[in-house]
Amino acid sequence: MEKFGLSQSNRRAEDPRLLTGQGGYVDDTAPEGALRAYMLRSTVAHGDVTALDVSEAEAAPGVHLVLTSDAVEAAGLRNHIDTTPADNADGTKGADPNRPLLAKGRVRFVGEGIAMIVADTLEQARDAAELIEVEIDELPVKVDVAVGGAAIHPEAPENEAYRYEKGDEAATEAALKAADRVVTLTVEDNRIICASLEPRGVWAEVEDGRLHVCVNGQGVWGPKGSLADVLGLEKDAIRVTNPDVGGGFGMKAMSYPEMFLVAHAARTLDRPVRWMGDRSEAMLSDNAGRDLIQTAELGFDTDLKLVAYRTTNVANMGAYNSGFAQNIQSELFSKVMPGVYDVQACFMRSVGVFTNTTQVDAYRGAGRPEAIFVLERAMDYAAKELGVDRFELRRKSFIKVDAFPYLTAMGETYDVGDFDRVLDRALAEGDVAGFDARRAESEGRGKLRGLGACYYIESILGNPSETAEIEFTEDGRVTLYVGTQSNGQGHETVYRQFLATDLGIDAELIDIVQGDSDRIATGGGTGGSRSVTTQGTANRATANKVIEKFSPFVAALLEVEEVSFEDGQFRSTGSNTVMTVMEAAEAARDKGQTQLLKTQERTTLPGRSYPNGCHLCEVEIDRATGQLDVAKYTVVDDFGNLMNPMLAEGQVHGGVAQGIGQAVSEYVVYDEDGQLLTASFMDYGMPRAVSLPMIDFHSEPVPSTANVLGMKGCGEAGTVGAMAAVGNAALDALWDLGLREVDMPFTPGRVWALLQQAEQPIAAE
Repeated sequence: MEKFGLSQSNRRAEDPRLLTGQGGYVDDTAPEGALRAYMLRSTVAHGDVTALDVSEAEAAPGVHLVLTSDAVEAAGLRNHIDTTPADNADGTKGADPNRPLLAKGRVRFVGEGIAMIVADTLEQARDAAELIEVEIDELPVKVDVAVGGAAIHPEAPENEAYRYEKGDEAATEAALKAADRVVTLTVEDNRIICASLEPRGVWAEVEDGRLHVCVNGQGVWGPKGSLADVLGLEKDAIRVTNPDVGGGFGMKAMSYPEMFLVAHAARTLDRPVRWMGDRSEAMLSDNAGRDLIQTAELGFDTDLKLVAYRTTNVANMGAYNSGFAQNIQSELFSKVMPGVYDVQACFMRSVGVFTNTTQVDAYRGAGRPEAIFVLERAMDYAAKELGVDRFELRRKSFIKVDAFPYLTAMGETYDVGDFDRVLDRALAEGDVAGFDARRAESEGRGKLRGLGACYYIESILGNPSETAEIEFTEDGRVTLYVGTQSNGQGHETVYRQFLATDLGIDAELIDIVQGDSDRIATGGGTGGSRSVTTQGTANRATANKVIEKFSPFVAALLEVEEVSFEDGQFRSTGSNTVMTVMEAAEAARDKGQTQLLKTQERTTLPGRSYPNGCHLCEVEIDRATGQLDVAKYTVVDDFGNLMNPMLAEGQVHGGVAQGIGQAVSEYVVYDEDGQLLTASFMDYGMPRAVSLPMIDFHSEPVPSTANVLGMKGCGEAGTVGAMAAVGNAALDALWDLGLREVDMPFTPGRVWALLQQAEQPIAAE
């Protein structure tokens, strides 16, 4: 058997199934003959619905049901999707206007659902949608990220969703005033479309009197509770499953109207109903990411150590609150707001703003990339303004090794870190010493070349508790039930590695069960890079409990007083007699000791882990066209102990690709009427293979003390570091031209326009 333990770069066990078309995604698993649902969406960004007539659609061929907001309420549903408002600075909660399942009297963004049609076929449902008569009196539209403008909700005067503050404002102001040098930078964190490979989808049926909802989300227990609340059902009357999921990135962690409407339609008609979004719907209605304006103020003493840091951001919420949206650029941002620096005079303010655009919520990193982006852009900018080396400027303020555990000004306790060591490794692996030669070579080809750095830290988020269950089945296999939900990370592989290592079981005999609220009692789902630490800890504890439960039984079988367990076998001291866990399970079944065959354990982590690392990016800019290419990219990460180095590297590659995409080409654009101008891949600049470099990944681990495995999550780290690294590289390439306001996305048109503003423009060659 191939060694399949921890720290081994084993190939993904799920790949043969997924890559050969054997995966079971939501659109593959819908019951045969399920009715098809279609959403009629608003083409107006803001307006009062003065007429809505669905009678012709209801009478159309093949139509079984047409749902509107009035119909939803008449059926007794709670016409509201719950959200979690942020804490305002004055102790109140952020504005929480009603978000109905379908537009109720007013539409507030292009793409908002007005009616759902359920028919025998998708074509019939679409045809019926064209028969619906809708009249909308248009209202003024707000699309800019600023307080004020046309009122969207009466609950939010000036369209202010929340006003969050954290830190010591007075002490920070005093420290900034006393600082020897203060550097200020404002940057835009542009809106992006999540664009998961698989769009959102859901199907529902009534089976044995219970509602079964299958949704391609990031967990089952959140949707189960929401469904019970909206539909007015007991939780026990609902089963939620997640099939294979083709990408989530946080976007699929939230509840959307389609899930509730499809579930209601299935109950009403007593027929299976399915809805699958297409790419245009996804771009119009999926939660977007980022979209905020940020300012950083850095205060340095005479030795250029950072002594004060203040940051403000104004964040776009879209037309309504989404699940955790208000907390992304406020609470979650604050977790890593001071970065890796020993600075206690810190203050942050975040203001959320409603606009007539699609909702904005979690996107890979959720607040932490945004916080690191503005801080690390400001650090490189400060180094240039102060005329010092960017790496030495960082070293002066790094939290030192002997200062851990370190309590930040934002109340987070960083458990461990060795930032100097990681930076040293990055400088060596990235051959920073050879950059000047590479720059000269680029200039010889008519290109501008820049080097950018970002030293990031991330706070692992989500519920610190998780459950695992191990069952020895009659067919001689082992089932591991987990509370997390894979959406592309490779959980089936890594969790097999846990069990194979801890219990000495052949990995090929292990089956992973996830995403089924009937088969797993509790779970926190996937998000915030929590899976490796929370689920891994639960897996380890459950495996230890299996050994503990089986030990007396095995000792009795071997006719000894006690046994130990090592190298995957039970053995007694001084004896050559051994027994594997699988042999012990078979014996337990033969002797009727079935209580030994199923073991469950729930664990809670004592603290968070904090992945960190250094990203180095080199870009080339064509002076004639403004084309920016990422020419070289190096990452040195501290993820603690790695479970599967190859999969960790893959996660970093994906995160960096998304960060580069946002920095270089991805850019959501609305016109003044709230129409989405980047509503297809013809207009929205998804990164392609040709636009991405080889990503050089290295691990420099400092094991975490916040979990028994010494691991730190890695799913979002690539994105956290990438945006600032690319932005700083662009700034470096353009600095000598006198350009200072250098902001992403670095599309050719935007970069070309910057070149035209240069104090000493260079003629095109």
